[in-house]
Amino acid sequence: MKRFQMSKEEYEAIKAAEKATEDKNVSKRLRVLMLRYEGYRVIEVAKIMGINRSTFYLLYKRYKEEGLERFAQNNYKGGNHQALTDAQEQEILNEFEKKAQEGQIITAQEIKAAFDKVRGKDTGRGYIYMLLERHGWRKVMPRSKHPKAASEEACEASKKLSKVWRKPEKTCPRTPKEKCD
Repeated sequence: MKRFQMSKEEYEAIKAAEKATEDKNVSKRLRVLMLRYEGYRVIEVAKIMGINRSTFYLLYKRYKEEGLERFAQNNYKGGNHQALTDAQEQEILNEFEKKAQEGQIITAQEIKAAFDKVRGKDTGRGYIYMLLERHGWRKVMPRSKHPKAASEEACEASKKLSKVWRKPEKTCPRTPKEKCD
């Protein structure tokens, strides 16, 4: 008995699943199995598909253990890893939005404390800043005046200065033959 055996029915099912899938990673895994059934050696399959031999063995083992249905699924779960749902986040932010509209200053620390209370565990400050950005909040800090702004007296004094036009003094000519006195 061969180490890697597959029946004709299994091969046909794999071939149909490979044609039906739109996921390139699943398609590649299925093609690995198809090539092995078609008579290629493991080293040849690995070279053709651009994978390591050990990857082939892992894929074949997984196929035998899980079956075609599970093997042909993409298990990658990327995307948004939010701690709470959008509705829960919005509910927390609505309380702070009311305070902001009343003119109170709200800090990320206060929002973090409320968020941690609802969530039941500590959350990083970076997550809170991403949460605020995701919901369209922006950082606004009140500043009474610019730190490098001139005083009001200096501004008034500059308005009173008159514009004086004068002719510039004669400068040296640019040619080296002529000399300046």
